[in-house]
Amino acid sequence: MRLLLFLAFLVVPILEIWLLIQVGSVIGGPATVALLIADSLLGAWIVRREGRRAWRALQEALQSGRMPDRELADGGLILVGGALLLTPGFFTDVFGFLCVLPFTRPMMRRLGAWFFERRVKKLAASSPYANLFPPGPGSQARPDAGGRVVHGEVIREDRDS
Repeated sequence: MRLLLFLAFLVVPILEIWLLIQVGSVIGGPATVALLIADSLLGAWIVRREGRRAWRALQEALQSGRMPDRELADGGLILVGGALLLTPGFFTDVFGFLCVLPFTRPMMRRLGAWFFERRVKKLAASSPYANLFPPGPGSQARPDAGGRVVHGEVIREDRDS
């Protein structure tokens, strides 16, 4: 996680500046600025449109009584994508559009789910309380959990009878 933060806050701005210089040397400074303004305006329009769609989908899911997991993930991706699109630069705009566009959002949702699932499992395994709770349904028992399994039967004797 530290490496990811290092890349995000140090390498990405350097990459953005380098890319802006490269594009500016090919098409010129005013055209580069115009291109940045145009993709920011396009991004703002798409974020607004997709944000409204996500809000309507969230309301429909809540009204139908089902868990809005996909709708909440889409809303989060649109929020992240909007922030990336408002950040000046071409590199962040590419990732912003990947998060916002409706045909690339499912891929980003799966990528995010994979990343967070991996992170949660890693944190849960390193927790000092990991051995206190049995594994959930569908998961395998941890071989390093330790302890003995004692098979038995629970007999409840009611005091009323």
